[in-house]
Amino acid sequence: MNQPLVEIRTSPHIHSSPTVAQIMRNVTYALMPLVAFAVFQFGISALALIVTVVTATLLTESLFAKLSGRENTIFDSSAAITGLLLALTLPPGFPLWMGAVAGFIAIALGKTLFGGIGFNLFNPALIGRAFVQAAFPVAITTWSPAFAPGRFVEFIPSTLTMPLMRPADLTPWIEKINASAGNAVDAFSGATPLAAWKFDGIATDSMDLLTGMVTGSSGETSALLILLCGGYLVLRKMMNWRIPATVLAGAFITALLLFLFDSEAYPDPLFVLFSGGLMLGAIFMASDMVGSPVTPLGVLIYGLLIGFFTVIIRTFGGLPEGVMYAILLGNALTPLIESVTQPRVYGDKQKKGNSA
Repeated sequence: MNQPLVEIRTSPHIHSSPTVAQIMRNVTYALMPLVAFAVFQFGISALALIVTVVTATLLTESLFAKLSGRENTIFDSSAAITGLLLALTLPPGFPLWMGAVAGFIAIALGKTLFGGIGFNLFNPALIGRAFVQAAFPVAITTWSPAFAPGRFVEFIPSTLTMPLMRPADLTPWIEKINASAGNAVDAFSGATPLAAWKFDGIATDSMDLLTGMVTGSSGETSALLILLCGGYLVLRKMMNWRIPATVLAGAFITALLLFLFDSEAYPDPLFVLFSGGLMLGAIFMASDMVGSPVTPLGVLIYGLLIGFFTVIIRTFGGLPEGVMYAILLGNALTPLIESVTQPRVYGDKQKKGNSA
């Protein structure tokens, strides 16, 4: 009588992790409330910018897949997520042609150059953002008022700027908005909360930062909404919550030490956490599975460094924001962090010298 063969394998015997497409699809779901709030806050210009950047990332992904003879991966949603995150970090009135350039660079240099999904060292959306930060410094720091009247029927003047042309000056448009609202001409100064603090020493109410009643990049204004969207991914077990937690902890500790040293010169820690792109970067970009460490100690070091770098760049750098550069620095340090934080294999004795 023939006995059935028993195949013995090492654990785990049951593997039920979600696929890449499932993870990306859920990240897309988590970003939809931020997209909706951006459109509600800034109108059709924000919508046009998001559509343009996402379209550029999808077309670029398809183009390079065809040129390289690889399978087209636009349906795994990774390129769409890159476009969404990139668009949400841009000013709502950012010229559409510049947004298309940012989307192309994000995929071409930030993803395809490294070999495609799973091989990129740096977050592709931040590569695109860093490029336009250097290429178009004026446009990337030109801000539009939130909740402007007529935002659903007319574009921000700079949105439809023709390619290679200088964006329109928003000052007359802003004066018109302030006058129609019955306010003083300088009711909207064009400064984000971070810029207002850094250059004028003006603090913004924490509740306004939490709820998004401020100007800023398209998807970075409401810290509370970003937290809720990130919580969805944590509940679905599709995000390592330790990374955003340690990034925010690193920023809070650094800001607290500075604030305790001189409360007049440095902002309070809550302002640091809720303002700018820190919340969006910590939750949706620093936690990128490809560019972040996987070792427990490595995750701790990685997150704390990003939080520390963010506050230091904001405080002592020339620009009011620093989270983009902090995350890119963290991405660059990830291989080193992982190499020095590898846990010792169980049962492997540490060598104290050369064996005889």
